[in-house]
Amino acid sequence: MTCCRAAPTCLRYSNAMTSPCIDIHSHFFPTNAPNFAARFGDPSGPWVTLNDHGDGTGMMMLGDKPFRPVHSALWDAKARIKEIDANNVATQIICATPVMFAYDAPAGQAAYVASAYNDLALAMCADSSGRLKALAQVPLQDADLSCKELTRAMRAGCVGVQIGNHVGPREMDDEGIVRFLAHCAAEGAAVLVHPWDMLGGDRLKRWMSAWTVAMPAETQFGIMAMILGGAFDQLPTDLRICFAHGGGSFPYLLGRLENAWHRRDIVRGISKHPPSHYLNRFSVDSAVFDHRALRLLIDTMGADHVMVGSDAPFPLGEEHVGDLVRNQPDLADVDRARILTGNAAKFFNI
Repeated sequence: MTCCRAAPTCLRYSNAMTSPCIDIHSHFFPTNAPNFAARFGDPSGPWVTLNDHGDGTGMMMLGDKPFRPVHSALWDAKARIKEIDANNVATQIICATPVMFAYDAPAGQAAYVASAYNDLALAMCADSSGRLKALAQVPLQDADLSCKELTRAMRAGCVGVQIGNHVGPREMDDEGIVRFLAHCAAEGAAVLVHPWDMLGGDRLKRWMSAWTVAMPAETQFGIMAMILGGAFDQLPTDLRICFAHGGGSFPYLLGRLENAWHRRDIVRGISKHPPSHYLNRFSVDSAVFDHRALRLLIDTMGADHVMVGSDAPFPLGEEHVGDLVRNQPDLADVDRARILTGNAAKFFNI
């Protein structure tokens, strides 16, 4: 009689290094977007456009100003598939670049923009043999229009929705945003929250500090607003919501917030429980780019609340998608598998 033995640790670890992943956080921008400036006229915008250089590179423009150098994987499904094949990504979820949100436009214009971009995202996915999935965008400045577009986009094939972490001074505990999130729960739509319109000013103009300093702070503030503003207490527990960039600075400053919640009543807002009570109410992606940071993130959130997110195909994204998780030391096989694929498959029903 033979007995079954577990594979040697080195073999199991080697297999993990080649394991496929589901990337829940990547971006797109279409070459064939409508001319919103012509449609809406002055003084609308500025609107995002793409200058395709014809050699696989391009420049995103915000009005008449260069916004970001990009390459064809941003708009070409075949180029994107080639990239994700090289990174052993089984499925990649695409969503708008936040500058496309149009939250500062009139709500009717933003609803038209969202619908157009959602259809174009689905068209890109349709050319991917099922490898790409789309998150919708909505005119978050108007809860009713957002609910309407979410329902339409989900029926059309989106697997969830991406929203910014605020609309001007309205934070994640705003009544309209909470009402929209309740609608997401009712529709079974997963939510990805992405920081945008970063706080700061002239002090953050050097060294891309808006991205390296303010973005993590924006994400932390979004999570705090949902906790201290009572949003989590109001929303159903089956809402599936994920915060980008590893939850920003929140996981690493949780102790500071927890201490303040217990020691100063003005910190507590209208939350019913201390911040650590809500850790099972949301997920985060793995876009933290450092093994020590990922270890703390997993220890804080739990391996069942972390999913691979790359921020591809932008220069600040993970260069080799999923490798941070694949190469993470001291991570149990079952937890690595959850983070690479299992959590995302369940979260997005894919």
